[in-house]
Amino acid sequence: MIPCPPSPMDSSLVVAAVQMSSQDDLAQNLARMVERVRQAADRGARVVVLPENFAFMGPEAQKREIAEPIGAGEPGLIGEAVADAAREADVWVIAGGMPERSPDPERPFNTCAVFDPDGELVTKYRKIHLFDVDLPDGTSLRESASTSAGREPVKVDIEGWSFGLSICYDLRFPELYRALVSLGAEVLVVPAAFTLTTGKDHWHALLRARAIESQSWVVAPAQWGKHPRGRQTYGKTLAVDPWGAVVSEASEGEGLVLVTLDRAYLEQVRRSLPSLDHRRL
Repeated sequence: MIPCPPSPMDSSLVVAAVQMSSQDDLAQNLARMVERVRQAADRGARVVVLPENFAFMGPEAQKREIAEPIGAGEPGLIGEAVADAAREADVWVIAGGMPERSPDPERPFNTCAVFDPDGELVTKYRKIHLFDVDLPDGTSLRESASTSAGREPVKVDIEGWSFGLSICYDLRFPELYRALVSLGAEVLVVPAAFTLTTGKDHWHALLRARAIESQSWVVAPAQWGKHPRGRQTYGKTLAVDPWGAVVSEASEGEGLVLVTLDRAYLEQVRRSLPSLDHRRL
C-alpha cells in the first residue's frame, strides 16, 4: 500500500534548495547567495541549502587562490559571507561546496559547511568521491587533479532532524548514503553541479533511488546553465520524499524551491515497508 502523502501539520521543517548559475566572479556570486538566503527566509525556510561551487566556478588556479580555512580560527571571505547571511536571515545555511585549504596547496578540499542561525560553524563535510571522467560529448574532467578527497561521512542535527551531507558525484555511491542512514540520517542533502550530459539521464533517477533505498527525504540544490571553460550544468534543483516522489523541482534559471519535511510521513514510510530493518550486509 502506498503511504498517504505528507501533512505539513505534523512535526515539519521547511527547507529551501537554491539553484544558482555561478561564474568566476566571487563577489557577484556571494551577493547572489545572500539574496537567495534572504529570499528563502522570507518564504518561511528554516534551513537553506546552497549548491556545489556556489561561490566560484572558474579556473582551477583561481580556485586555489580563494581557498580558505574553515573553522580554523581564520575566517575567510566565503565563510564570513555565509555566516553573515545565516545570522542576518536567522536561518541555518548548508553551504553546498566551497574550496577549503588542505595540506596540499595545489589541491584544496571541496567542503560542505553548515552554519547555524547565529552564524556559527557547526560542522563540515569534505567531498569523498572525486569526478574523474571523459564524457561522450568530449568533455574531460579530472577533479582529483585539483581537489583533495575527504574520508568520513558526516551527519548533523538541525532543528530536531538529522541531515546527512554529501556533494555531487557522491550521489553515485549508495554505500555512502547507507552509512549516513546508519548514523541516523533522515534527510540527505546533495548539493551539486551536475553536467548537462549526465544530468539529463541520471539526475532524477539517482536522487529518487537514494530516497527510496534510504527511506529519507532528499534535498538537492544544483548549478544551472553555462559557466567558464565551456562547462554547462543541468540544474533541476529538486526535493524527493521518502517514498521516492519528486515533490518540488526548479525550472530553468536561478531561483529556489521549498519543501516541507514531515516526520510523521517519514516514519509512516519506514513502518509500511521496513526495508531498513531487513538489512543483512
